[in-house]
Amino acid sequence: MKKYLAVLLAAAMVFALAGCGSKDAGTDEKSEGVMTYEEYMAAPLDSEVVIETYVQAKQSWWDDQATVYSQDKDGAYFLYNMACSEEDYEKLVPGTKIKVTGYKSEWSGEVEVTDAVFEIEDGSYVAEAEDVTSLLGTDELIGHQNEFVAFKGMTVEDSGDGAAFLYSWDGSGSDGDDLYFQVSYNGQTYTFTIESYLCDNTTEVYQTVKNLKVGDTVDMEGFLYWYEGVNPHITSVTVK
Repeated sequence: MKKYLAVLLAAAMVFALAGCGSKDAGTDEKSEGVMTYEEYMAAPLDSEVVIETYVQAKQSWWDDQATVYSQDKDGAYFLYNMACSEEDYEKLVPGTKIKVTGYKSEWSGEVEVTDAVFEIEDGSYVAEAEDVTSLLGTDELIGHQNEFVAFKGMTVEDSGDGAAFLYSWDGSGSDGDDLYFQVSYNGQTYTFTIESYLCDNTTEVYQTVKNLKVGDTVDMEGFLYWYEGVNPHITSVTVK
């Protein structure tokens, strides 16, 4: 009897470990007719795409349209002006799984899904920030476009006339507008953004950037947006 129980327990352990292995493999099983991330990336621009993804953050809602940062375990999708009622927008909390049908588009280097509709499905997933600091300045970085990422140990540079940030890209804005700031790594300087629709002037990250000083060392998290090159939308800044 003991030997029989031992065999059963051993078998149970094998199945348990197999289950853990498949979970750790990290890929999402897609419903019938839904693209994998690889298939989505291979699809031509302006073609219809059907994806399953998970809300990571909401940028904005107006006129029954929502702009959403989303991601699955294989890659990320920026959903621009997706058809969405205000009631449904409130349901799109981080981790919410949605099935999206729309068109793959590109705007100044940013690949996104436009003219989309969605439905909420069962499931939840919130991505951890992946450190991509070492990929800055390489061709590999764009492979993480739209993902939730981290940048560590970067230096705040002069954004103009000794200022650590600008209101709007050219400094013509005011409090409440997007913040643009320069940071460097390995001798190269990059422009990062606080997108005011995503993180407005009441948020901690907005206030932190307003208090930055040239020369500060910072760690950051945010979404790897692309506009004429890398232009991350930052959601968290920590001054070291």
